Amino acid sequence: MVCRKNTLTHIKNIQLKKKLDLPIGNVYVTFVIRVEEYLCVDETSPFSNWFEGLDTQAALKVNTYLTRIGNGNFSTVKGVGNGVFECRIDWGAGYRVYFGKDGEKLVILLGGGSKKRQQKDIDAAKVYWKEYKKRKKAK
Repeated sequence: MVCRKNTLTHIKNIQLKKKLDLPIGNVYVTFVIRVEEYLCVDETSPFSNWFEGLDTQAALKVNTYLTRIGNGNFSTVKGVGNGVFECRIDWGAGYRVYFGKDGEKLVILLGGGSKKRQQKDIDAAKVYWKEYKKRKKAK
């Protein structure tokens, strides 16, 4: 009975789409958010410096979360102040990725760390974010 009801609903949706001259099938919405690394004045990236020190499994976990952010999934993110956000990765040492949002379509990676160094990493990310905005405004 449930299958029949779902089938009838599906048929009605197709009929409605035909009436409205809409394409038949599923509609998928994809968010595309550019994820870029912050570069210091000397062209070094605090995020890359941290990321390159991770073992393979940790790097894969971090990459998975960055892909989610790039797809618009901010479910593991919270603000830590001054426009800086923290993505919590509940695995291993409790990894964190810090970033700022430059509008709705651009994320700037400011650094990373673990639960153990959390406050120091947050403070550094806030300094990088302030510098990023200052340099952007000067352009």
